Amino acid sequence: MVVETWTRWQPDVEREGLRFAPAPEYHVFPTLERPLKPSEAVRRAASVTRALVAAERPDVVVSDILTLAPALAAELEGVPWATVIPHVDPRGAEGFPPYSLGARLPRTAAGRRLWGALDPLIARGLELGRTELNETRARLGLPPLAHVHGGISQALALVATFPQLEYPRPAAGAPPNTHVVGPLMWEPPYGDVEPPGGDPSWPLVLVAPSTAQDREGRMLRAALEGLAGLPVRVLATTNRRGDVSGYEVPPNARLVDWVSYSRTMPRCDLVVCHVGHGTLMRALTSGVPVVACPAAGDMNENAARADWAGVGVRLPRRLVTARALRLAVQRALATPSLRARAGELAAWAAARDPADRAAELLEGFVRDTN
Repeated sequence: MVVETWTRWQPDVEREGLRFAPAPEYHVFPTLERPLKPSEAVRRAASVTRALVAAERPDVVVSDILTLAPALAAELEGVPWATVIPHVDPRGAEGFPPYSLGARLPRTAAGRRLWGALDPLIARGLELGRTELNETRARLGLPPLAHVHGGISQALALVATFPQLEYPRPAAGAPPNTHVVGPLMWEPPYGDVEPPGGDPSWPLVLVAPSTAQDREGRMLRAALEGLAGLPVRVLATTNRRGDVSGYEVPPNARLVDWVSYSRTMPRCDLVVCHVGHGTLMRALTSGVPVVACPAAGDMNENAARADWAGVGVRLPRRLVTARALRLAVQRALATPSLRARAGELAAWAAARDPADRAAELLEGFVRDTN
């Protein structure tokens, strides 16, 4: 197996006993310093990855939903390709709110009609995406696609989330050859971190900010201030996003640079986070509910799904203050059903191996296409 990814991950790939290949690195959005358009960047990256595919001649290419280059390279070399969707499925269905807006699934016919009114606008956006992708495909010598969501394989798509977070779809509108396999998780190795002081009977709250959003540490500061004085123990991390000495840490808290989620979350009673999908999956597989404070991107969607599934309390970005976060934590800890529901998802994950299921589907896919 060869893993093509950015050079920063080479030590981790090789530590797992896999072969590493450097992926083309480029900015997703053009800047004055790097004016390369996304379509041009994808085309160049596809050419680089094509050389790797041609040299390796793999049985299948598996790529992330956001990385078009490997899928295009596989198609150019006549190799089957599959897609991993590392979050909830972004493809809509009748009555669904627009993805990433952060709205919950409507409960009434009126609500479904309301979201349905936006379908033409969403369809125009998807059609624009199809047109732009087909222009890139034409430059590479590939035929145009007749369907939207061209970055997702119609032969095999693996959705790496809990099925309990997926909105129910009409059977007629289900995407083809799509399987919700459960969370596919990995993290760099890291040791244990000393827990905060305080009464051991107090709930342990982990504050786990995003590694990519909220650079000013707004949520972290609000949590440290808002949870000061509460009968809780607070373990917080900067996630290597700033000097810990720049924060005021109350007596019931401990602030560290980094923690292992897999080693820490099982000991926690609640996780306060920006609700990136990986953090949410780790919390739920540990049976721990969340206070979801979405910052950007798919976090709004993840917060809505956590709220809908009954595994968390949602706190919109505009309300992330010390007082509001304190109230959200108090509410979450005082609602036993959140912990019970998170425990149900943890039991679901413990009873099966999502990675084994994904591998089984890929092996079957290879057999069927060769």
